[in-house]
Amino acid sequence: MEVLDVLKVVSPTNRGRLEKPPGIYPIRIWWEYVGVISIIHIVALAAVWPWLFSWVGVASVLIGHHLFGMFGMTIGYHRLLTHRSFQCPRWLEHTFAVLGVCCLQDTPARWVATHRVHHQHSDHQHDPHSPLVTFLWSQVGWLLVKDRDFGKMAHLDKYARDIVRDPFYLWLERGQNGLFVFLAHAVVIYLIGGVIGLSYGGWSEAWRMSWSLLVWGVAVRTVFVWHATWAVNSITHMWGYRTYETSDDSRNNWLVGWMTHGEGWHNNHHALPTAAAHGRAWWEFDLSYRVICCLEAIGLVWGVSRPELKQAVKKAA
Repeated sequence: MEVLDVLKVVSPTNRGRLEKPPGIYPIRIWWEYVGVISIIHIVALAAVWPWLFSWVGVASVLIGHHLFGMFGMTIGYHRLLTHRSFQCPRWLEHTFAVLGVCCLQDTPARWVATHRVHHQHSDHQHDPHSPLVTFLWSQVGWLLVKDRDFGKMAHLDKYARDIVRDPFYLWLERGQNGLFVFLAHAVVIYLIGGVIGLSYGGWSEAWRMSWSLLVWGVAVRTVFVWHATWAVNSITHMWGYRTYETSDDSRNNWLVGWMTHGEGWHNNHHALPTAAAHGRAWWEFDLSYRVICCLEAIGLVWGVSRPELKQAVKKAA
């Protein structure tokens, strides 16, 4: 199946509450995911300990949200790898992918395959995370159970063939290599904290700052990016306004739009998934698209998809 084939939206057969995807039955808890998600949240809660507070740590959340959340997830995983909204050198594509891996939202191939299935079956029973099941299912529940239809190489070859053909992405699929990349970046951030603390406060401050950045710059930032990404799955299929007629319940939500660097203009995105720009109206600020345009201006990006939306969908009344 070609890449564009799996990006087509299939009309839901049930506009009311949906049953969970059939692939999860019989239900099996995905204990590895439950464990990792729980541990990261517990570590993030340590941020309330005054000893771990630092303005450097707070800044690291904001910086990390843009560096890893925007460049890695929004621009890399989503607009580049999933929808091929633009082209760039292979080294830059791999850099975006590594930043995405550092968000601990699965490997590029698995994330891309899941998202393409979402577009193919949006708000249909086979949608991996439709809030027509429940809000909690869409936000996080779908991650906690195994789906026999996902994760196998045959599934990846069907929905993410262009990804798994790349030896680098195939390497990330082997064993726990993706997790090792995340752990390696956490160690780097921990060491950066130590260097910052040592530069102005000695070894005791280096120790404190190392742990401060580990908690804030890794755990808190990861949790924030997780829930921001998951909000696109849930909130933007429940609340907001619809600019274009689509066969799902996708909506534009200003809060999610601003929180996720433009991903919350979700009705616009579902109307034409391959467009690099998600924002359409002047108030629909799309920082990710602005960054793509800046990279295009300096020659690092080309072939940016800018089709006229009015030619693809009928505007909603």
